[in-house]
Amino acid sequence: MSLPMKCLVDTNVAKTANLATQPDPDSDVSDACVLACIEAVEHVIKKRGLIIDAGDEIFDEYRRQLSMKGQPGVGDRFMKWVHDNRWSLRHSQRVRITKNGHSYEEFPKHDGLNDFDRSDRKFVAVANAHANKAPILQATDSKWWGWKDALSQVGITVQFLCPKYVQAKSAEKIGT
Repeated sequence: MSLPMKCLVDTNVAKTANLATQPDPDSDVSDACVLACIEAVEHVIKKRGLIIDAGDEIFDEYRRQLSMKGQPGVGDRFMKWVHDNRWSLRHSQRVRITKNGHSYEEFPKHDGLNDFDRSDRKFVAVANAHANKAPILQATDSKWWGWKDALSQVGITVQFLCPKYVQAKSAEKIGT
């Protein structure tokens, strides 16, 4: 799978990468999915290709769910890298978004996105506000599978690192 030079990284990508060193007995995520997330995180670090919001909403979410110590997992190492490097990213990689109630001015208007998860709207708002409509890396959140077509219609690309997993989980949830 070819990874983009610049992208947003959903928190579940880093959390899934952490499964390599912090296995969850309740997780049904495949080793291939974990490896894809590790490779994606390492790619973003190596290329300095992270896109985040200027107000640190994405950073704050990372900080709540990952270890600032940078260990023991690859996702935690990503967290430390973001902490240490976010202010040295290019200006174009720190995108301003404007909060509007439970959403953002930059969140696209589309009937298919009306029920989009509030906590993930920041990722879409940043992608939409970015000059090149930066893609979003997504690992295991199957809700995004149901929104992929609407997102595509408004010019937002979601790159699923574990497409078989999210497609199957999405089908389970809707009963198909």
